[in-house]
Amino acid sequence: MMRHLGRLMLPLLPLLTLAGCGDNGVAEVRQWMEGVKKETRVVIPKISEPKVYVPVAYSGKDEIDPFNPNKLLIALAKIRAESDNGLKPDMNRRREALEAFPLDTLKMVGIIERPNMKNALIQVDKSIYQAKIGNYVGQNFGMITKITDAEIDIKEIVQDAAGDWTERMTKLELQEAKK
Repeated sequence: MMRHLGRLMLPLLPLLTLAGCGDNGVAEVRQWMEGVKKETRVVIPKISEPKVYVPVAYSGKDEIDPFNPNKLLIALAKIRAESDNGLKPDMNRRREALEAFPLDTLKMVGIIERPNMKNALIQVDKSIYQAKIGNYVGQNFGMITKITDAEIDIKEIVQDAAGDWTERMTKLELQEAKK
């Protein structure tokens, strides 16, 4: 069987060799590429002349430094004097017991009603305090302005970013007893 295959392949070998020698149209492609290379012109744009450097003297050297902290303090004092709204907490008054605690640690747990007066019951840790309208609570000079069955309205006096005093309203809501 191998012999028959070898005898058939022997006459085909020269044909395969001749088929590999043909150019298959490669010569035409090479001629076209040579023609395009001759016709194509390379265009290089001209570079513009560099700009002339003119040095400039720094004249701000003798002026006031804008980052000087004294200048900033003077400007802040001027702004504070212009925007003084007269609102300030009374720093000389005697502090009340509930002012020692942050407002978020206080819980309203109930009220006591008397004729013409409502007192709120406020729990801090395991202690319970009575508070009425006009009492101070929290660490931001908060004054109780209203007491209802469900909440306590508080007006705090806090400083904003510029250092001015401003009012902020907040509430303490009644905490339901856990069963």
